[in-house]
Amino acid sequence: MNNNTKANGNLCALILSMVMKQQDIHVPLCESCSLESGSLFKHLTTEEVNILNFEKDFRQYKRGDILYQEGNRISGFFCINSGIIKVFKTGFDGKEQIIRFAKMGDIIAYRSVLSNELACTSAKVIEDCQVCFIPSEILTQFIKTNPAYSLELLKLACHELGEANSFITDIAQKTVRERLAEILLLLVNDFGLDNEQFLKISLTREELANIVGTATESVIRLLSEFKSDKLVELNGRKIKILNTKGLGKISNVFN
Repeated sequence: MNNNTKANGNLCALILSMVMKQQDIHVPLCESCSLESGSLFKHLTTEEVNILNFEKDFRQYKRGDILYQEGNRISGFFCINSGIIKVFKTGFDGKEQIIRFAKMGDIIAYRSVLSNELACTSAKVIEDCQVCFIPSEILTQFIKTNPAYSLELLKLACHELGEANSFITDIAQKTVRERLAEILLLLVNDFGLDNEQFLKISLTREELANIVGTATESVIRLLSEFKSDKLVELNGRKIKILNTKGLGKISNVFN
């Protein structure tokens, strides 16, 4: 990176800092994300991080807000700073198929930006969130000038493709009971448990059934069976995990 680019990056960081102070807005700095071991931005140079700080658009959303909709053209991607976002597709019958839940540290919508195609999913907030919107031009610029960053992005895309392949295999080969047990364990792994061992993500039975790929009634029945088997406890929408080994045995995750 030449001296002019370095100067521009440092100037961007200075201007951003001044704007933040004037408006009294707490905007997460990209330096924090770049220091995380699993971050997409860990290979960015100081100058590139400064540019990112200046070019990003910090946004706050409430539960129920839509970030983008399937079929629309989007001009950038989203980095999640807090909260939870549901990423889903809509079938011909209008029914949602949940693809994933994005949480702090995740990025979404980057594949549509890379392919220059219309958004193939929609994104809806299920827990109040803060995100940074990164313009597509910045993503393209870093891909062209930073090979390490490009490789990290490729690894991320491959990882998500692998998860999609595993989901297809599970749908084809596992019973609904096995899939529900596995989904509960995945939610534990992704979102964790609170001090009382309740899942930190609260989903409706319909959303849970959507992920598993079955009818809502089936999930309600199976959760009741899991409760009788002392695998879980239920408190409204909240699910308390009592026996991860038992769920693992049912799902064949630990076999």
